[in-house]
Amino acid sequence: MNIQRYIKILIFFLSLLPILIIFYQIIFNQLGPEPVKEITHVTGNWTLRFIIITLAMTPLQKFTKFNFWISYRRMFGLFVFFYASAHMMTYVGIDYRFDWSSISNDIVKKKFIFVGFLAWLLLVPLALTSSKRMIRLLRDKWQKLHKLIYIISLLGIIHYLWLVKVVTVEPLIYLIIIVILLMLRVKMKLN
Repeated sequence: MNIQRYIKILIFFLSLLPILIIFYQIIFNQLGPEPVKEITHVTGNWTLRFIIITLAMTPLQKFTKFNFWISYRRMFGLFVFFYASAHMMTYVGIDYRFDWSSISNDIVKKKFIFVGFLAWLLLVPLALTSSKRMIRLLRDKWQKLHKLIYIISLLGIIHYLWLVKVVTVEPLIYLIIIVILLMLRVKMKLN
């Protein structure tokens, strides 16, 4: 087993830590006075963090000239979907208890929920086509499809900014990092 495989396994388990911490906090009643809100907030933040990590892999490869960064990108992308799904299921299953009528009303009436739901829907085909087999089957269409991550990253940050209503430091930091990473992508394409 080579070192890169060990690193992948380590990254996988480190990427699970946030959800394991949430489970620990649930079991030991440490989520504070609003546990559903806390779970929603933590899973949403980790979704954005994994989007940033995923977007950073190609620039890291270009700047460092090390190709191993790209071998982690798919796993990070799947963790984007994992945490986005945990975020959405907290809202749908725990907060609204699968009350589809209320959820539908929220999607139509609250623009931050509409944008978040749209971002999650766009993640679904990326997760479904992330295997090596799908990459081979789709060929150049795969790369075009996976460029949706750029739109998803913007929708994710818009979701957060519209949620907080009053702009605070945290969503601004995410916005700045995402914009920088997207600008790096554009610059790399132009060169």
